[in-house]
Amino acid sequence: MSAVSLTEAQSLGENILKAHNVGQRNAELTIASLLRAEMEGLPSHGFSRIPYYAAQSAAGKVDGHAVPVVQRPKPGVVTVDACCGFAFSAFADGLPVAAQAAKEEGVALLAVRNSHHAGVLGFPVADLAEQGLVALGFANSPASLAPYGGTAVTFGTNPLAMACPRKDAPPLVIDLSMGLLARGKILQAAKKGELIPEGAAVDAQGNPTRDPVKAFEGALLPFGGPKGYALALMVEIMSAGLTGASLSIESSSLFTPDGPPPRLGQSFVIMDPAATAGANFVDRVEHLLAFITGQPGARLPGDRRIGLSQSARQSGSIDLPDDLLAQLRGMC
Repeated sequence: MSAVSLTEAQSLGENILKAHNVGQRNAELTIASLLRAEMEGLPSHGFSRIPYYAAQSAAGKVDGHAVPVVQRPKPGVVTVDACCGFAFSAFADGLPVAAQAAKEEGVALLAVRNSHHAGVLGFPVADLAEQGLVALGFANSPASLAPYGGTAVTFGTNPLAMACPRKDAPPLVIDLSMGLLARGKILQAAKKGELIPEGAAVDAQGNPTRDPVKAFEGALLPFGGPKGYALALMVEIMSAGLTGASLSIESSSLFTPDGPPPRLGQSFVIMDPAATAGANFVDRVEHLLAFITGQPGARLPGDRRIGLSQSARQSGSIDLPDDLLAQLRGMC
């Protein structure tokens, strides 16, 4: 592992994407999200994604120069056509409009279609919570997950995220993937020659496997059996059905440059808690969280990420695997 300053990492990532047919603003927003993932200890959604993003932009599978189209067809509804570009630009343009709608109407829906990889879904909901809003986020991804009792890939790992504001503390963020493992972690295990946990995947013949290569060719399994499957179905309807985006079974891979744009979907339900709970909402949340953290051994979701992010900011750097860093530096 090698330490890379935050400034150098951002610049390196931007230069790679710009060298692969990505515009300045799209490159900046995309790398900022990947860098944030690295800072929070989420390498499967960090700089390991850059080679895939760059190859897809160079091939035209994702439009690196896309300008999202934002509309507000109803007072509480905001839509964004990502125009087959990166999701991060669609979020950057759509979320402020949706946040304003939620403050005006009490609740708002943001629907994103023709999009790409959502990255860490906890980030956009956390940004909304920083504004005093409560937010739910839904995103689909290319099919890699089999339904409970089945073996054919039907859903993506389809994350669900929620964030709410806190008093004198970073927002509470809950970010769940419906697979026992994210597909990015399967790839990382394959590169390291590591086995994956039992019960996480089946091979192409439907047999249980711990081999990450066979798992990537087969299907991941939902966490919690039928409960994870039900949640994956819910997220699919909320992210693809509600937005008019492609279903997971219709979307092309996020790991290869061939094929058409994936045209994925993301949606956010954004609520102003003052409209229903009044001014003491945050105090009530803090009362609940204090009861939890007052129990020996209990911690809040996201505490580890917050600590890692703070450490990265204090040191001014992130650690990247030497082989990945060498690969990235050779892509500029």
